[in-house]
Parts: sequence; structure tokens; C-alpha cells
Amino acid sequence: MTAAPLLPLRLPPPRDGGVDLLVIAGEHSGDEHAATMVRGALARQPGLRVAALGGPALAAAGAQLLHDLTATSVVGLWEVLKHYRFFQALHGETLRWIAAHRPRAVCFVDYPGLNLRLAAKLRERRLSTAGGGPIRALYYISPQIWAWKAQRRFTMARDLDALAVIFPFEVECYADTRLPVEFVGHPFVAEGYAAPVRYDPAGPVLLLPGSRRQAVQRIFPVLLRGFRALGEREAVVLYPSDEILAVLQAAAPPARVRLQRLGTPVAAAAVLTSSGTMSMHCALAGIPGVVAYRAHPLTYLIGRRLVKVPHLGIANLLLKEPMYPELIQGAATPAALAAELRACLHEPARRERTAAAAARLKEILRQPAAGTAAEWLLRALDHTQQAA
Repeated sequence: MTAAPLLPLRLPPPRDGGVDLLVIAGEHSGDEHAATMVRGALARQPGLRVAALGGPALAAAGAQLLHDLTATSVVGLWEVLKHYRFFQALHGETLRWIAAHRPRAVCFVDYPGLNLRLAAKLRERRLSTAGGGPIRALYYISPQIWAWKAQRRFTMARDLDALAVIFPFEVECYADTRLPVEFVGHPFVAEGYAAPVRYDPAGPVLLLPGSRRQAVQRIFPVLLRGFRALGEREAVVLYPSDEILAVLQAAAPPARVRLQRLGTPVAAAAVLTSSGTMSMHCALAGIPGVVAYRAHPLTYLIGRRLVKVPHLGIANLLLKEPMYPELIQGAATPAALAAELRACLHEPARRERTAAAAARLKEILRQPAAGTAAEWLLRALDHTQQAA
């Protein structure tokens, strides 16, 4: 996380004198997914006035960026506690802005720590329709209630008007609530989506330590040592921001490890990846690899008690088998990572299994006939106009 903005925090007014939709996306992956949705909505309704608490992808898609949340995202209990005053100020200022400018709808994108609290406060303050007010509360990309905090589904049903999910099994997770839930397909398999990676058996090794500073500081040195143990080969490290670039450079990677900003597609023969969004990209591209992850010890101990899933990687969860072996905490050693890389690069059976798993994964995530996230969003906004 970069240094938090000076307090008190003040968000700018809508640039067009009013606002139809406020999007709140708190990290890089949410920013990218929300941008795809907003871009599609604006293509269908160019006059739609969209503001966002998000990041550069939402700004590029046509939203007015009120504050760059991707520059101040954190993960883990300890990291959140360290920046409590900033998040408390952000929460209060966001509520003030919504009350002052009254968008027709607020669309929360993932990031439940902030977003579910905001949804509850909108109801309590009678701003959202759940509290008798005029503002529709929408949610795109469900919190992982299938992994932990399953009881959240009841407060979500109380506070939200509609939910769009990107994994088909998530619809059933809300079956015992009154919340309307729709599977809209995963954005990574949408028509026209340009993936940032592809498979090339002659390509370099891909190292993907993540997009959050604390996580990258813990896992990148381990990935680097695992790659070095492999021998003489080139590697590419993709990073999302200047903040992460500084962390990568501090680890002093050798000259054969190229640091490249996300944007230009990369071909790779194998990957060492954290469990985040990029691991899904690699799985869909059929790049053989392994998931490696190290959290703060306190975060990990708490997580082991609370998270009840058989796999950490979402591709593994969807397939119900380990497409990517998972090396977590102490198991993520340089020797183990190097051994996995050798198998990815030199064992034909490993490459064949990965390709078959990638094909199955694409079928699972394919967009349904009911429409895209953008179409879901516009239907929800049309409902708001009709109600008015």
C-alpha cells in the first residue's frame, strides 16, 4: 500500500453535474472487471454518467475516477489494522458523497471489507431501496462466501437489490435467501477479451507474485530463488504499478529476469504464480505451473481456522482437482518450486494435463445466454428508472 492520502479525505463532485452510477472497486482485479462492465454499458448507453472509486482501468473505460482505491488496497488483518484511520475516513466520505449526489445506483465490485459495510450503512441511513430510499444497491463479483463467512449471504440479501456472480456454482450459494442472483459468465472468457498471457513451449518462465505490496514482498524473493535453482533460463515478471515495481527491484533480480508492466501480452512456457487473478489467466491459457503463497503468519493462522475450502487457487476449486499444485507457507521452498518448474518444462504429460484442464475451465466459465455483466447492470438501472 502506498502512503495513505492526507486526511481529511474529500471526494470531488460529479464532473457532469450529476451521476447515474457509482462503481466501487477496491483492487486491481476488481478495477479491471468493473472496467469491462462499464465499457460495455457505455457502449450501449453513451449518455450514462458513471463515477468510480476504483483505479486506472475504470478511468480508461470512461468513469470519472473520484479516488484511486487500487493504490491503497491491502490484504490481511494486520495490514488493515495499520491503516484503520484511512479506511474509516474513506468510509465516511463515501457515504457523504452518495448522500449529497444521489446516484441512481451504486454497484459494489468484490472488496467486501469496505463494500458490505457501505451497503449496510446505505440501508441504515435510508438512502438505498432496502432502507426505503431511492438508490439501488447492486453487487458484482460475490465475496467468497463458499470459502468463509457464509452467513454474509443473509446480510447481503437484506442490504442489496441484485447480485451478479462470475462462477456458476455461486448462484446456489444464495438459494436460501431472497436476493436475486445471476451468473453472467467470467470476464476472462468473454468475446473479444484480450488475455495478458498465452502458452508458448519455447517462451520464458513467468513469475507472478501478485498486485499487493505486502504479499509481493513475502513471495517474490521465494519465487526468484526457485527460478534461480532451475538453471540458465529467462523469466518475465509482470507487475501492475510503480509501487510493485519498486518492491520487485528491491529484491535485486538478475539480468535474465525481465520486469514488465502489465499491458503487452506475454507468452510463457511455465509459471510460478500467487493465488490471485493472474493465476486464472494462466490456467485459462493452459500454461503449466504451480501456485505459491505466503501470508503474514497471523493472517495465515486465522485463515486456517476460518477458510473451509479444499484448494486455494480458484481454477483448482472450479475443476475440483489440482490443475496447479499448491505450495503454501513453509511448503513454498525454492527447491520445491524449482522441481515443479522442471516438470512443467520437460514432462509432456504435465503439459497435456494442463491443456485438457484449461479447456474444461473455459467451458465452466462460459457466458450464459442471459447476457453479460454490462447487460445485467443496464437492466438493473432500467428497473431504477421504471420505479422512479
